Amino acid sequence: MTGWQGVAPFVVGVAGGTGSGKTTVSRKIQEAVGPARMAYIQHDYYYLDQSHLRPEQRVLVNYDHPESLETSLLVAHLQQLRSGHSIDMPTYDFGAYARKPATVRLAPAPVILVEGILIYTEKALREQMDMKIFVDTDADIRFIRRLRRDLIERGRTLDSVVKQYLSTVRPMHLEFVEPSKRYADVIVPEGGNNKVAMELIISRLLDVVNHAKAAE
Repeated sequence: MTGWQGVAPFVVGVAGGTGSGKTTVSRKIQEAVGPARMAYIQHDYYYLDQSHLRPEQRVLVNYDHPESLETSLLVAHLQQLRSGHSIDMPTYDFGAYARKPATVRLAPAPVILVEGILIYTEKALREQMDMKIFVDTDADIRFIRRLRRDLIERGRTLDSVVKQYLSTVRPMHLEFVEPSKRYADVIVPEGGNNKVAMELIISRLLDVVNHAKAAE
């Protein structure tokens, strides 16, 4: 069995450093393509569960290293979606550094969008993608955005955010995220504010959707 309505899904990745604007790019793609014809997956939901550790130990884990994520499960899920089968996507409690008991049922769609800072670091995951986008934004802007997000959305303290950024986020960006840019098919400076790049990307994805419609 092939993908959605007999058409193999088109998998697009959106990567970039923390706070680069990946989510804005992803949201604009979703708005243009339409939620009914897209499956959206965040690599962050595949963080390994740390509930077996004491709270003070959980904060010491390097969450910006590829080994902190269960990427093999994401690869398996993409293969299932490509084959026309639904998946049970994990969910994650970022405040507790632990997986939630509930999962999200995700059905195949013409376009599958995968977002995350580390999605191009492992070959097995890259090979699942038909289009690889890298959102390229200056480091100071990325840090400010991450700081705001972690304080407001994830209940972190200022000291904890700064400490994590200096100890793991920045070093891991330089070691893993920035070098992975070479695997991108499209590099988007300024993220969702880059009108020309967004129009080109959305135009390609709408072609995919129209092809799927024609096959219905």
